[in-house]
Amino acid sequence: MDRPYNSPPTRMPRFAANLSMLYPEHALVDRVAAAASDGFAAVEVQGPYALPASELRRALADARVQLVLMNAPQGDYAAGERGLAALPGREREFEATMALALDYARTVAAPRLHVMAGRPGDLPAEACRETYLRNLAYACDLVRPHGITVTIEPINTRDVPGYFLSRQQPAADVIAALNRPNLGLQMDFYHLQIMEGDLIRHLERHFAVVAHVQIAGVPERHEPDVGEVHHPALFARLDALRYAGWVGCEYRPARGGPGGTSAGLGWLRRV
Repeated sequence: MDRPYNSPPTRMPRFAANLSMLYPEHALVDRVAAAASDGFAAVEVQGPYALPASELRRALADARVQLVLMNAPQGDYAAGERGLAALPGREREFEATMALALDYARTVAAPRLHVMAGRPGDLPAEACRETYLRNLAYACDLVRPHGITVTIEPINTRDVPGYFLSRQQPAADVIAALNRPNLGLQMDFYHLQIMEGDLIRHLERHFAVVAHVQIAGVPERHEPDVGEVHHPALFARLDALRYAGWVGCEYRPARGGPGGTSAGLGWLRRV
């Protein structure tokens, strides 16, 4: 690999605020400063493209916060699309979305780009997998000269029915098949708990290819101190494994209204 995903960091774990879910009372560009005021040194975002990249870059610089992950465009989100990478017949559209993603990522200095597979419906599974491999290879080769890592994420089929990639081992198999140095696994413990459980063993099994981690309480996707998962044990295991990346806080604040995100950060102060 071009650089190890996991090597001795200066402090573990490190948390990034997900701007698409946290601080919903603010406009997207203003959520950067809100996250910084709560002590976050990093942020991630799902779909920033309605905001000019120059404005997001300025907000990040003003707040002295880094953007550690963003998504590539997902297609027609309002129509239920969640990515194009595994959809046969839409390769040119996928390549166009990757060009947009690369341009945006370079402007905001995003080192990781989540490429979503999509919801194939009744399309043949083997054709979808072949398309997925070709498109991911294209994406990795496109962004590698710019120091960007492509991530793929298994997503639970309760929240996103029909999503092409929903379990860890098939994702790891794709990474192994492509053997690209800048392709890694985005391990979201929320999705993993819903689909498979056994979180720590999955983390240990696939740790070598983990490029990014995300958390949320299960089952409601609120703060990680609420629900059925004992996150302190996960954080301790990440420390023991010497995880050097970021932990994305991709959850919906349980407290509604202005200030709800900040009011729910007691869990972070106890880490």
